[in-house]
Amino acid sequence: MIDQFINFVIRPPRAEYNPDQYLWEADFTLAGRRFKRLDLELKNRRGNALQCSHYVPSPFPEDAPLPCVIYCHGNSGCRADANEAAIVLLPSNITVFTLDFSGSGLSDGDYVSLGWHEKDDLKIVVSYLRSNKQISCIGLWGRSMGAVTSLLYGAEDPSIAGMVLDSAFSNLFDLMMELVDVYKIRLPKFTVKMAVQYMRHVIQKKAKFDIMDLNCTQVAPKTYIAALFGHAMGDIFIQPHHSDLIFKSYAGDKNIIKFEGDHNSPRPQFYYDSVSIFFYNVLHPPQVPSAISRNFEKYYNLGDLKVGAGMDEGLLGEIIMGVPSAGADAASSSSAPPCFSTTNSIGEFLSELPPVPDVFESLLDEDNTNDLDKAKDDEQLHLQDNTNEQNEECCSFSSSNRESWGRCSSLGGSEDGSLDDCTSTSNKHQMTLKALATPLRIIQRKSSDSPKEKKKAAVDLKKSKREKLESLSQRIRHCILKRVNHRRHRSS
Repeated sequence: MIDQFINFVIRPPRAEYNPDQYLWEADFTLAGRRFKRLDLELKNRRGNALQCSHYVPSPFPEDAPLPCVIYCHGNSGCRADANEAAIVLLPSNITVFTLDFSGSGLSDGDYVSLGWHEKDDLKIVVSYLRSNKQISCIGLWGRSMGAVTSLLYGAEDPSIAGMVLDSAFSNLFDLMMELVDVYKIRLPKFTVKMAVQYMRHVIQKKAKFDIMDLNCTQVAPKTYIAALFGHAMGDIFIQPHHSDLIFKSYAGDKNIIKFEGDHNSPRPQFYYDSVSIFFYNVLHPPQVPSAISRNFEKYYNLGDLKVGAGMDEGLLGEIIMGVPSAGADAASSSSAPPCFSTTNSIGEFLSELPPVPDVFESLLDEDNTNDLDKAKDDEQLHLQDNTNEQNEECCSFSSSNRESWGRCSSLGGSEDGSLDDCTSTSNKHQMTLKALATPLRIIQRKSSDSPKEKKKAAVDLKKSKREKLESLSQRIRHCILKRVNHRRHRSS
């Protein structure tokens, strides 16, 4: 039984996986932008090969270094655990670096040390990133063993911009004593202490570290890096009071979030939103125009209003679509695009997409309906030819529970109540694309009409633009006031 407990500490079940199946693809699309996975191998000071992956934009923006967050997995984890971190951070122009610590996943090594040797692996990764001129500042995001690793390393490197510490233990010796009670090992107290001392000796001989040295409450008062703590209230493996003890003695700027769940349960969306806000504030990623901007300008005639780097695209999407953005009820950042839950299947995700709202009907003027009827046959044929082009943007979904990943088409949504001239079309994709078709294309066809009709069309176009801009202005004011009130309510 003692040997089993020793293996429970230094040799937990090892994650074996296929990177091509369980990691993000080498090239993938997320939130309308292209990204790529760069696999590499680093050597730690003990000579162990560390298998690493770096998720970056494709192509990498020129003359614009981006920040990077290093994700540190738990004691039975691997690089695949960082898939959800990529969903949270990549749309905010924050690159994500992840690795298999020595003794974990596909990296070399026979034992884990619950943070002691892992902090040296983390040091190698930080040195590698600092040698890369495309990386600006660095943040750390750790869970369980990874949180302890981040805290131990952060105490030695104050240049780290910020840390997210999820379910860290305060003291390994105390944790081992608690686990005896949790798993109901019926032994007298003095016997348990003698057994732990014996395990300390065996672990020191096999894994080359002393369990008494793993005490986060000793390094927390010396650490001044901004930190966000998180812990599940139903965690019986590492109980919430461990994070409370570290938080109480932590010297730097700090905040703590408690949420429902246990040690291994998926984290709620509001927690991921808080993490996104935290890293955005401490890393200050540059605003790089994304494909979302181009899509808005492609499908909607916004007049003189242009989508640029200084505009909140999530807010603009909410205004145009007329539906609340994801996570609006939770604490969310206006700078971070909404994240999709990775626990649902692709079919469930598609079924949850909101229908195309009636705002499209207001974008299509009554003067253009006759032209839609005239060009119906040509337009339908044109849409059929371009259906594949519209389906090129897709999003991969991931899960840290070792499930397989798939792809799906990222169409704007399904339409139940479409325009009257589209009701005869049975294909839902064609109906959606027809609803998304910009009126500009129809207006250009009027160039073959007579001069009087052209003049009338120009007047109608100006009137239409003015009405749409007034409506858009009202929506902007309404949404901004709604978000300001929401933030005031949160701050109070």
